Amino acid sequence: QVQLAESGGGLVQAGGSLRLSCAASGRTFSIYRMGWFRQAPGKEREFVAAIRRSGDSTYYAESVKGRFTISRDNAKNTVYLQMNSLKPEDTAVYHCVAGEGGFVPTRTQEYDYWGQGTQVTVSS
Repeated sequence: QVQLAESGGGLVQAGGSLRLSCAASGRTFSIYRMGWFRQAPGKEREFVAAIRRSGDSTYYAESVKGRFTISRDNAKNTVYLQMNSLKPEDTAVYHCVAGEGGFVPTRTQEYDYWGQGTQVTVSS
């Protein structure tokens, strides 16, 4: 089993920045890919970004490209999401995810473990 603990959410004005962190514990050697999904009230959960364990491949939703950056520190078993130029439509609960395999990083089914989530609220 893998446990994921997110931190770094909060309230920020539009145009501001936040950095989310996700620390993994447990069977971390089995993790192939980590990433982030988000869910706003009344909306479906959507893919945000993902990164492979090697760090050589990253994936982003079109809505966050150029504003968000995902990175990871394997020594700390931690993945980060740097969010810049935040918009009110970025308001959501952000969930950290980890998967042991898979080929399509944007699919929820590719991930075996999910964190509880951290709230990000962007005011206009």
